[in-house]
Amino acid sequence: MIWVYSLISVVIISLISLVGVFSLSFGIDKVKKASLFFVSFAVGALFGDAVIHLLPETFENLGFGLLPSFLVIVGILLFFSLERFLRWRHCHDIDCLDHRKTVASMILIGDAAHNLIDGMIIAGSFMVSIPLGLATTIAVVFHEIPNEIGEFGVLIHSGFTIKKALLYNFLSGLTAILGTIIVLVIGSKINDFSLFLLPITAGGFLYIAGSDLLPELHHEIKLSTSFWQMLLMILGIAIMAALTLIG
Repeated sequence: MIWVYSLISVVIISLISLVGVFSLSFGIDKVKKASLFFVSFAVGALFGDAVIHLLPETFENLGFGLLPSFLVIVGILLFFSLERFLRWRHCHDIDCLDHRKTVASMILIGDAAHNLIDGMIIAGSFMVSIPLGLATTIAVVFHEIPNEIGEFGVLIHSGFTIKKALLYNFLSGLTAILGTIIVLVIGSKINDFSLFLLPITAGGFLYIAGSDLLPELHHEIKLSTSFWQMLLMILGIAIMAALTLIG
């Protein structure tokens, strides 16, 4: 069942790479505004998954010593390195990058690496428990939606045709399946392998939510928008809390 849940989850993650096409139907400006609300929910979901699920599970199984704390820091540094060296910066703004052709290549390479890690994270979570896997999948999904919309926009801006942009984005999304298979195979041979992925995942989620996503929300200064952003963050956290009741 772990294989089934994991593969279904990463297939959904891979299909999200096609969500950018909706920006053409509804208009880029409208999609950019809507994506901020996905970002708000993702902040709550990522923080909630890290603090409510991943860290308690980590400390329960690995204790409160130096090792789990060190692995959380490893997760933060890993995602910082991925962002810094493969993607330059984690961009949700369609017009945020210059040097179009080079940027398009960097976006695709970075996205492939990121999706590979997402697949590993999701598989590792399901190996610990089904509720933890579901919580992690939800957190990843809502983070990926605005991310994929932004990347699709960058590819179109770089001169890609719509079909080519969708195809390349989808292919980069398929690396999540590879990451899942790698972890499931290794995890079946190495005891407690998935447990060591949990604090790394928690560190990565804390970094993404705090460093990448929260600053995006500060771009909107309207009081009404801030209210909805806060409400959606709370909703993301509440859903992560509700998932503790499953199983």
